[in-house]
Formats: sequence, structure tokens, C-alpha cells
Amino acid sequence: MHEVQSDDQGVQSTKSGVGTDAVNFGLPREWRVPRNLSLDNVICQVHKGLSTRRTLNQFCEHMAFVSQTEPKTVADALEDSNWIPAMHEELNQFARNEFWKLVPRTNQMNVIGTKWVFKNKLDEQGVIVRNKARLVAKGYNREEGIDYGETYASVARLEAVRLLLAYACMNGFKLHQMDAKSAFLNGYIDEEVYVCQPPRFEDHKHLDYVFKLEKALYGLKKAPRQWYERLSNFLLSHAYERGKTDKTLFIKKAFNDIILIQVYVDDIIFGSTNQNLCEQFVAAM
Repeated sequence: MHEVQSDDQGVQSTKSGVGTDAVNFGLPREWRVPRNLSLDNVICQVHKGLSTRRTLNQFCEHMAFVSQTEPKTVADALEDSNWIPAMHEELNQFARNEFWKLVPRTNQMNVIGTKWVFKNKLDEQGVIVRNKARLVAKGYNREEGIDYGETYASVARLEAVRLLLAYACMNGFKLHQMDAKSAFLNGYIDEEVYVCQPPRFEDHKHLDYVFKLEKALYGLKKAPRQWYERLSNFLLSHAYERGKTDKTLFIKKAFNDIILIQVYVDDIIFGSTNQNLCEQFVAAM
């Protein structure tokens, strides 16, 4: 071991010639390894930057506008001021999409009940970012062959998604993900379906009225099928071709370029060798 001496200024040095700055850092100079500043060694998301007190304050302010609990009943949700806008947002989507119309109730109608479902939406870090209230139909009251027919809807398999990822890597293009907001509300129904008015949001002037659905509602047995049919018909009308083996894969060729679209219920993965085709698809959707 080297003998350590102390000079008049109180700075330590060694007889072996190691500099005083190295001793102050705790390691000899020849032991220190230069820092590798390559971004490949960064395990966090670089574009988000550092978490400072300012971002923490913004996070706390955002948390004040969302509820941390999921109510079990409508009465519990109405007692929380954060869930009321979520319920209004759901009903406003029905109005914008011309989803239903209020009609008088008759004895010949098979009216289906409705209920509210409350769910907190999380981000990739598990933080609650949104309170989602969804109005669903009590579809379990319907009988097959009487109230509805075929309910089968194609769903992408995990093997198909892996093949799409491999093909994208082989051809060197990016894949994008798209989520259809309230997807089932876009599917048209080919039968008469009547549902009760939303609990605690009834029309007090027409309490005995019911809603006649123009489009599919979450909870109905045929809702996934109706959404898939409308989406597939839309893509086929825009010169896309459906896969012969995988019915959830849609392909469109333009000269030497190609765009691939993989559908999994309301989640869509797409990519192209030409970015302009992706932009055209997003604009069309």
C-alpha cells in the first residue's frame, strides 16, 4: 500500500505520483473509466426529459381533475364531480353520431335495459389519466335466433401480428397504432333494437319512452360484428384488399409501395413503405 502524507494545506497526496484530484474523487486516475454518453445506454424515455419539481406540480394539478376511485353505482358516480363530465361526454357522443331516437313504448317491444360502467384509464406508467364512463346494454337478456343472429367477428391472432412486425423489420418501415374511439358506436344494426333510457338521465317529460337504436351499442351480442363489417366495407371501398387467409389483414398496393393494416377489434396497426400512404389512411379514417 502507498503511504499517504498530508501537506500544510491539508491536501492529501501519495508518493506514487497520483494527482491530488484523483485522490479527492476516491480512485486513482488510472482506474477511472470515461463516461459513455451513448443514448443506447439510457433506459428511460429521453424525449420526456428530467422529472423536476415543476413537472411534479403539474402532475399533482392533473390528479386533482380525475377521480382515483371507480364507483360501483350511478349514485356513487353522481356524488363525485369528476365522474359527471365523463357521463355527459358519453351521452354527447350519442347525440353527435345520431345514435338513437326517443320513441313511445308499446307492448310489442322487447326493451333491453341499460347500465353505466365506470373505468379509470391508465397511461404506460400506471397513472390515472382519465375517467371513462360507458353506457352499455344488458345484452344477456337477448335470446339467439329471436333477438339476434350471427355474432361472429374476425379478430387478429398474435401470430399474424408477429408476422406483420417481421415483415416491417425486413422492409425497414415503421408501424403505427390507431385506436378507434367508441368503435362499436359506429356499427350499423340491421334489426330493431329498443333500450331503456340511461339510469338517472331520463327525459322527465317522456318517462315512458324508450330509445330506438340506429347503431350498435356496447353490450349487444352483434356489436363487434357490426363494427367489423362497417370498417371492412369502408376499407374495401377505398381499394384495399382483404387477406385470403387472415381476414383482419387489409392490403393496398400503389405502384412499388404497399400499405398493410391489421385490425384487432378497435385497435389498428398499420405501416407502409411510403409514408404518404399512411397519412392518406389516417386522413380517411
